[in-house]
Amino acid sequence: MPSKLDSYDRLLLAAIQEDARLPQSELGARANLSTAAVNRRLRLLAKDGVIKHYTACINPKAVGYDLTIVVEVKMESERADLLDEMRRSFEACPQIQQCYYVAGECDFVLIFLVRDMEQYIALTRCLFHGNNNVKAFKTLVVMDQIKTGMSVPIDESDKAT
Repeated sequence: MPSKLDSYDRLLLAAIQEDARLPQSELGARANLSTAAVNRRLRLLAKDGVIKHYTACINPKAVGYDLTIVVEVKMESERADLLDEMRRSFEACPQIQQCYYVAGECDFVLIFLVRDMEQYIALTRCLFHGNNNVKAFKTLVVMDQIKTGMSVPIDESDKAT
């Protein structure tokens, strides 16, 4: 990854986080850059891993995923092979939207999107009850989503020095 992003890069990143469909000509107008310069910068930012991918933000309820659940998972053992197996099982589950390996009272924090409680119960049987390395898990049912998102703050004052 590049160690230093200039003000043009930061402006482009902030703009495409708001709307990745903005034409490069409009991005250029905002940044006072040519379309070719915008194209070159975006390609470099992607090549360097700053831009991971472009995606659409789908309303989960519009496609039948009405329930968000946060789960804390405690493992019996953090042996490397068992940890890797656990990670792979979480990565393979499409209902797990986010997975964090954490320090503290639990080992993983997972964010699930499920259609209903029955689907979640089926997933717990497969992912947790059927895994001898899961010591315990704690389920937190989301009552209201106050703020969600994956946008990274892009601020000129955050510049790497």
